[in-house]
Amino acid sequence: MTLPAIDQSNPTALAALRWNNRFASLGPTFGTAQDLHPLKEPYWISRNAALARELGLDQSWLASVEALQAFTGNQTLPGSQPLASVYSGHQFGQWAGQLGDGRATLLGELQTPQGGVELQLKGAGLTPYSRMGDGRAVLRSSIREYLCSEAMHGLGIPTTRALCLSGSDDKVLREDIETAAVVTRSAPSFIRFGHFEHFSHTNQHAHLKTLADFVIEHFYPACRDAAQPYAAFLQAVSERTAELMAAWQAVGFCHGVMNTDNMSILGLTIDYGPFQFLDGFKPDHICNHSDSQGRYAYNRQPNIAYWNLFCLGQALLPLIPQQENALAALESYKTVFPEALQKRMRAKLGLLDDATQNDDKPLIESTLKLLAAHQVDHTIFWRRLCRFDSSEGLTPVRDLFVDRAAFDAWASAYAARRQQQDSAASTRLMFSTNPKFVLRNHLGEQAIRAAKVRDYAEVNKLLTVLQSPFEEHEDMADHAALAGFPPDWASGIEISCSS
Repeated sequence: MTLPAIDQSNPTALAALRWNNRFASLGPTFGTAQDLHPLKEPYWISRNAALARELGLDQSWLASVEALQAFTGNQTLPGSQPLASVYSGHQFGQWAGQLGDGRATLLGELQTPQGGVELQLKGAGLTPYSRMGDGRAVLRSSIREYLCSEAMHGLGIPTTRALCLSGSDDKVLREDIETAAVVTRSAPSFIRFGHFEHFSHTNQHAHLKTLADFVIEHFYPACRDAAQPYAAFLQAVSERTAELMAAWQAVGFCHGVMNTDNMSILGLTIDYGPFQFLDGFKPDHICNHSDSQGRYAYNRQPNIAYWNLFCLGQALLPLIPQQENALAALESYKTVFPEALQKRMRAKLGLLDDATQNDDKPLIESTLKLLAAHQVDHTIFWRRLCRFDSSEGLTPVRDLFVDRAAFDAWASAYAARRQQQDSAASTRLMFSTNPKFVLRNHLGEQAIRAAKVRDYAEVNKLLTVLQSPFEEHEDMADHAALAGFPPDWASGIEISCSS
């Protein structure tokens, strides 16, 4: 289908869109030039003004019909080079062979005040890698990704981001008939572990080297001058991934489908499908209804990340002189992850002093065991604990526990440790570390239900709150409800890979 040209009635805005398209320059082995597949009569659901400002985009143009058509995949932006990339991967622990961007189209790399940023349309139609899929995304899953990627950014956790969300009444078949939507998402790069696995497993070692050199040149330049650049690269990716896992665990985030093709080479949270923020603290919680074996349970995520890194290491072996060097590069994960997690947990507890002078591991472990024993609400516990030094003290926290004696024993040890801290500084640290708001499943579900009848107020309200989740937002009438306990019906929400 021939797409209509962009209306250049606002040439200043269009001229500001400067494209570099470095990934496309790697050549057709890495991706296939992509025709866009229009959706009928698209409409805006939400636009992320904060991200648009960071990218230097003209706000009036972003609100235009031209931008709507471009970010729904109905028109091609001048200078962009739409393509779908090829990759492979392990899914649920099994080699799945060739995969690729089955419903994602990379528009190209936009030059912004933040540097090069790739823009990608998710749900823009069939690609050569769609396999048996339709290349579309539905309203339900698109709202979840749009909100959660911005929620993670608000929490300070590395992630892809979402610029805008558009919809159409075109029908898409999943378990039921749903309507289509497109998320425009951004990242410095969407390259995954699976890209490296693809070229390694297909014995395209020259292309494997090209890809590794490309990523090192643009994203890991410190590795270029190492004695063994590719081992140094593997170590750097391992350490970024370890930091990411610590961030997930500390905030109670469950990804749900940590396949190697869903692991960012930059240590970003990527591909929001059956994710969930914990309600009650249940370490073995499985958020993905499709995960019958519990492979991606919350407490298994750190080990799965290491397993995925091991797969990446295997893929890079043709570039690393000795296997021992790859294994040594992976070892850094085992050091960085526990240190990063302890640092985050100490901050959540308001502990400021030098960690080397105090062994806080027993206190951290006892806190988590206490939460698990009572399946206490994760977010509410930590936020209430922030008021430890207020006139209320620990009473609101104590009210979360049925076994008061167990809580009192823990509280005595915690209070003794907190006495060694500067009270005001500890409180500030805790309020900046323990969010009031996370994207709980029921909040997402309420926004989805409203959006199905063309009411997007809930989507945009949640976007505002989740972009600054540590603030109180007391000017918002229902801020307490947004930060409150989940309703009883929330436990019945099932999120699967189709979500």
